[in-house]
Amino acid sequence: MASLAVRGGRPIRTEPFPVWPVWGDEEIDNLTQVIKGGQWGRLKGTVTSDFERRFADLHQAKHGICINSGTTALQIALIAADVATGSEVICPAYTFIATASAIVDIGCVPIFVDVQPDTFNIDPRQIEAAITERTTAIMPVHFAGRPFDLDAVMEIATKRRLKVVEDAAQAWGAAWRDRPVGAIGDAGCFSFQSSKNITCGEGGIILTNDDQVAKFAKAHHNCGRSEVGQWYEHYYYGGNYRMTELQAAVLHAQLNRYEELHRIRLENLDYLNQELAQIPGITICSPDDRITNHACHLFVFRYIKSHFADAPRATFLDALRKEGIPASPGYSLPLYQQPVFREKSFGPRGRKVDLDIDYSKFHCPVTEKLCFEEAIWFTQNMLLGTKEDMDQIIAAIEKISKHADELSD
Repeated sequence: MASLAVRGGRPIRTEPFPVWPVWGDEEIDNLTQVIKGGQWGRLKGTVTSDFERRFADLHQAKHGICINSGTTALQIALIAADVATGSEVICPAYTFIATASAIVDIGCVPIFVDVQPDTFNIDPRQIEAAITERTTAIMPVHFAGRPFDLDAVMEIATKRRLKVVEDAAQAWGAAWRDRPVGAIGDAGCFSFQSSKNITCGEGGIILTNDDQVAKFAKAHHNCGRSEVGQWYEHYYYGGNYRMTELQAAVLHAQLNRYEELHRIRLENLDYLNQELAQIPGITICSPDDRITNHACHLFVFRYIKSHFADAPRATFLDALRKEGIPASPGYSLPLYQQPVFREKSFGPRGRKVDLDIDYSKFHCPVTEKLCFEEAIWFTQNMLLGTKEDMDQIIAAIEKISKHADELSD
């Protein structure tokens, strides 16, 4: 008789994991106050500016500028950091497309480098190899909420005089050597999109300790206005990328409960790392004492099929889901293999742009292995479950490991 649920056996779990977003009366009360107050846009309200200060203080940053999305925040941060149009910006091949599209948006060329298999984060050795005379900046990603190697990246940037814009879209409160990420480089960008650990549906924020970066970020996100000019004087190129007071009202409430939810996520992430490390074929991310806070946006690990009767990852994922454990393979393609980059269709309606670069020649073996064979993600709402929920995740993977012979047809 079959043991695995995918073969007709009894599943480990039948109940759903906690839903996201988590919300309560505080979000409703905050929204009600803004609606009744009549100042729904940030230009005359104070809710957004108050949140900017709170979030910046939490991350030991001098400035915070709220933006209408995390993607737009990356774009504006690059402009504000004075990254030259037409130059090359290095970023990881294993990340969400917004990292690279922000680079294209400002007229620069993304140069993709590989990630480390034991961290899923950018490999500093690959950064060095990718630097050319056209390189002006690095945009590394704190993937899944785990800080990248800031010691190595900042050393390279300082030595080669490169700008660093941290893509911290998944890394609220994450810390490296007890210093919160986001304002260690020239600027850092966070996202408040629906799936994120702090959310208002959409939105983002730029953090920086550089007065000039802050000055231009504020101008570019507010129609190019200057803080000293007349209202209808526009000194710089810009657009309307402002956050609304309604979004900021929700974010205040979300930030108030963040520490408690983060404590739960972190406890569960540590527990899963401890227990899943004991299962052959499950490779967790390497510990690093320099990481003094993990934002826990995703729990990620590598699936090594040779320990599971050589069953492809898709087969393992199907078996895991049938056991009641939702899991994702993550990014399906390295960024340089995405159609938009392969065809360089960056113009209106997908028209090809004639850039002197051939993305078909890029090859990042670790990224390709993660995309096609190994990476598995658990989303952050799963990390809000109980210890019993985590035990069921562990039990499901142990069950599949024990009965791996049932994975083959």
